[in-house]
Amino acid sequence: MTNWFITGISRGLGRALATAALARGDTVVGTARSGSFSLDHEFGTLHVLAVDLSVQGSAEASVTKAFELVGAVDVIVNNAGFGLLGAVENATDQEVQTLFAVDFFAPLRIIQTALPHLRKQGSGHIINITSIAGRAPTTGTAIYAAAKSALEGLSMGLALEVAPFGIKVTAVAPGAFRTEFLSPNSVLRSAAADAVYSETIGRSAAAFETADGHQVGDPELAAKAIIDLTDSDNPPLHLLLGSDALTRARAKLRRVIEEMDTWEPVTRSTDFRDDSGAS
Repeated sequence: MTNWFITGISRGLGRALATAALARGDTVVGTARSGSFSLDHEFGTLHVLAVDLSVQGSAEASVTKAFELVGAVDVIVNNAGFGLLGAVENATDQEVQTLFAVDFFAPLRIIQTALPHLRKQGSGHIINITSIAGRAPTTGTAIYAAAKSALEGLSMGLALEVAPFGIKVTAVAPGAFRTEFLSPNSVLRSAAADAVYSETIGRSAAAFETADGHQVGDPELAAKAIIDLTDSDNPPLHLLLGSDALTRARAKLRRVIEEMDTWEPVTRSTDFRDDSGAS
């Protein structure tokens, strides 16, 4: 049996993952902004913590409580988050600060609080739910992409630090899934962009408006994929979920490689040269 700590289980991927874990008899400590939330389940054990991750100190307190409730925690899933769509020019300081508080700093503090426990256990798996936007942003997602990119970078560096302690790290980057992510409950929209952005932000905003309910990703299948990776002896550091995420990631990599090759002479020209002129 596996003990899970999952943030944001009231809807979307978090709900699907908690439900799937319970169905196989696991124990789930999950956070939800409303403590009255529950899930119907015949198997497993569910503990729901009322947590608003935008509130200072809540992330640390929630993971501490999780270890108090179940002793050892095998898998920590930083899932809770929300989006911010619109032009960078129109994003307010408050919008950006709140986004980073939930999407980056809450996972960071959960990890920092959990690590002493995981090191003592000599095991554990930290799963950070990022986004394909953090690897290959689309128009209108710049601030959200910045937060998710930060979580991607944290995951990569963290994996190097904790591997000697038997702790695994995976950054899961979903594409578009048929959840409530594009609803007002999960995404904020900055003020309407000026007309000068009509061909960029305007077009992307219109596309987002029509996308909800038509996403290609199935959250129940995503939950199964995450459970499968936790059962793996050699889980990936990076995992894409959804064919759309795969397409976007590959296109981004091709563009990066092409650009690197084009500018390679400039890149190499900045090295110190020895007396013979060779770099």
